[in-house]
Amino acid sequence: MGTNLDDEESTLSHIESLVVREFSAIASNWRSSESAQAYLSRHNIPVLWDVDTRALVRHIRQVGALRGVVATDGTPATLLVAEARALPSMAGLELASRVTTEKRYVWDRGSIELTASPWHEAMGEALSSGETQKFRVVAYDFGIKQNILRLLVDHNCDVVVVPAKTSAEDALELKPDGVFLSNGPGDPEPATYAVETIRSLLGRVPVFGICLGHQLCGLALGGKTFKLRFGHHGSNHPVKNLLTGQVEITAQNHGFCVDPDSLPSSDVEITHLNLNDHTNEGLRHRSLPLFSVQYHPEASPGPHDSHYLFRQFTETISHWKLSGALRRGQAKA
Repeated sequence: MGTNLDDEESTLSHIESLVVREFSAIASNWRSSESAQAYLSRHNIPVLWDVDTRALVRHIRQVGALRGVVATDGTPATLLVAEARALPSMAGLELASRVTTEKRYVWDRGSIELTASPWHEAMGEALSSGETQKFRVVAYDFGIKQNILRLLVDHNCDVVVVPAKTSAEDALELKPDGVFLSNGPGDPEPATYAVETIRSLLGRVPVFGICLGHQLCGLALGGKTFKLRFGHHGSNHPVKNLLTGQVEITAQNHGFCVDPDSLPSSDVEITHLNLNDHTNEGLRHRSLPLFSVQYHPEASPGPHDSHYLFRQFTETISHWKLSGALRRGQAKA
């Protein structure tokens, strides 16, 4: 088990503890620059191992998601249980504003330059021989993962990352070709500032949201969200693209979901469906350039089935710019 700076998804580690079945002190991967133990110690993250995690998962699936405490100081179990029960419930908890960047910044590093794997070499050939037009994208940081930013750069985007509470007008002052809404923690419903921002952006610039960004899009379009019993976590969730009929294996990490029945069908089309529990995994506006998915198409290290969504974003931007030019031409005529 090892780590390296190139694969980090954030400048800080946001987990508060790690519970595993086995924990190895050996880091054997050729790209590893630091052991997992050294990384966790540097971030003051406690590790609990030799736990039957399969039994733990089965228990959570029976009773639902639980609050918990990891302790190593010998505190009696009764006190730890009381402490866990006193922790705030995730429902109603707004966390995006706690983890967002404090100020905006430019991101210019792609994933192709980070590794020479056959997949990235193939991507490099495809991108170098394809569209070279640059797109300016404002990315809202609700807890954004760095591989999202790498893939936006790989798809010819000049990326400016902005804090979660950046207003629509401030974002539009940057003259973006498109706006990206990131993943993030917490309950989407209390993030009313983001919902209002999306409503203000609707129809003025193409919008692409994932995970929390997807949930916020659902709320902005008049829908509702609800808390899942134990959430979707892992890199093997099957999702059906209802537009193509294809099934994607996806990476997911969320505890809330958009209620598809709450969305106005006259304006919103459901595009993706979770094949495990038939919950909503994607939507798009029928007439305006907005689409979103619940899962993580940037999945690092994989699966890569959903990378096409980044191309779909830039194609949406291109079509929107072309239609805008046509509208302006008609107005002048």
